[in-house]
Amino acid sequence: MHWQPIDTAPHDRDLELAVFDAAGELEALLYPCRRRALGGWVNPKTLQRIDLEPTHWREAREQR
Repeated sequence: MHWQPIDTAPHDRDLELAVFDAAGELEALLYPCRRRALGGWVNPKTLQRIDLEPTHWREAREQR
């Protein structure tokens, strides 16, 4: 699946996220994250909030 804009990311699903690195390239995070309606992004295993501002998303590898 291709990268999608972050504003289209679904809630309550494990997703692979990406951010732009210092060189302006998309860099995927090494772990899945889950978007919560009221809590931003969380680790799906611990449900602890993750402080990041991703720019893109796609389905987590386990779901593809």
